[in-house]
Amino acid sequence: MYSGPVISIVFIIIVAYLLIKKYYPHAVLLTAGMLMLVIAYYLPGHNPFPKSSGFVGFDAFVAIKDSFVKTNTDVGLMIMAIGGFVAYIDKIGASTSLVYLAMKPLRLFRKYPYIAASLTIPIGQVLFVCIPSAAGLGLLLMASIFPILVNLGVSRLSAVSVITASTALCLGPASPTTVSSTSILQMDPISYFVQYQIPLVIPLTIVMMVVYYLVNRYFDKKEGLVEQEGHSENIQLTAPLYYAFIPVLPMILLILFSDIFDFLGVKISIGTTAAMFVSLFTAIILEAIRKRSVKEAFKTMSVFWSGMGDIFKTVVTLIIAADIFAQGLIQLGFIDGLIDLTQHLGFGAVGIGVVMAVMIFLAAMLMGSGNAAFFAFGPLIPDLAGRLGIKTVSMLLPMQFSATLGRTVSPVSGILIASAEVAKVQVIDLVKRNAIPVAVTLIIMLIYQFI
Repeated sequence: MYSGPVISIVFIIIVAYLLIKKYYPHAVLLTAGMLMLVIAYYLPGHNPFPKSSGFVGFDAFVAIKDSFVKTNTDVGLMIMAIGGFVAYIDKIGASTSLVYLAMKPLRLFRKYPYIAASLTIPIGQVLFVCIPSAAGLGLLLMASIFPILVNLGVSRLSAVSVITASTALCLGPASPTTVSSTSILQMDPISYFVQYQIPLVIPLTIVMMVVYYLVNRYFDKKEGLVEQEGHSENIQLTAPLYYAFIPVLPMILLILFSDIFDFLGVKISIGTTAAMFVSLFTAIILEAIRKRSVKEAFKTMSVFWSGMGDIFKTVVTLIIAADIFAQGLIQLGFIDGLIDLTQHLGFGAVGIGVVMAVMIFLAAMLMGSGNAAFFAFGPLIPDLAGRLGIKTVSMLLPMQFSATLGRTVSPVSGILIASAEVAKVQVIDLVKRNAIPVAVTLIIMLIYQFI
């Protein structure tokens, strides 16, 4: 009865070990998922391949094909369009223009450097909605706000900690985990963003600001890290300031043509993918006017396609690998076993929700990727929530944020490694500095959401 769940736990331990050893996560998740599906085929009472090819060895590969088809016709295309657009706005300098304007208010807090540092978190969160790349936004902020904060009097470690914290809560309709969530929930991204993400993110952001203020100020004084280094505060603009509206344009389109507004009684809807293409061609037109060359403007479009390709080989393929991994866990009865165990221990829906959130938090720490952790466990939630008789979104939302919070304290996270390298600090020191604020935020979120 419990052979399937036990086998699934063994696979989770093996996968965790391989990820710690820095094995390629796509291959690890995909291989583990295929093996679990094959094993489930030979266990009594399991049917992982309802549309069998006639040979179980081929069925596992057919499952991969089906996952590719399902992902690329919907979520995959959307995420690739987002990735292409992010690459394009970075190429034409629109991202830098947006960051330049957003960072202006921080210069007003010269006498209160730790308040300025804490204010980086909500500003970065707003930017993260429009530039949904943790590494991309993090490096932009390292190039722009990091010198400002150090000049104001906070340490390098404190400055880089709040910058990485600004990417700790992945929200907005363009976020890959949001796209995955709304696909699982079959919900409009703007409705999910406005009705569920924003009400939870606001109190959590306030908590992070307060805790980072206290922690950074305390440890800077204790460790004698406060410094004045005289960095330049100037950001090298490569595009006009009005280009700052381009990264925000998809958000404007999605909000204006959503259920929130109803212009002239005519129903107009636009999906995230279409909004990205509309914004892309708007930017190309502006580039043609600015450069006075249609040829040069058209040439920049290659960056968009390259960005789509980069996202496909990293994020989309990871979603597919994680989907196969999740299918393997489901077919081996991992959910059934988890429910039986937690109910035996006296856990109800709240207890299971907390367990799943903590599990995905730890998975993100091991993988160094909030996306990978969420893509692996997110698809399990609808069935789990249905069995518990609760709304899927009430479990899925804290899991989404737990994944990106876990990434913020992972020593193998790309954003932490890159930011620490620029700041010339040790990654492990950055993890330690983030640990207390992130842990407090996670606890407050679980209490707020479940209790």
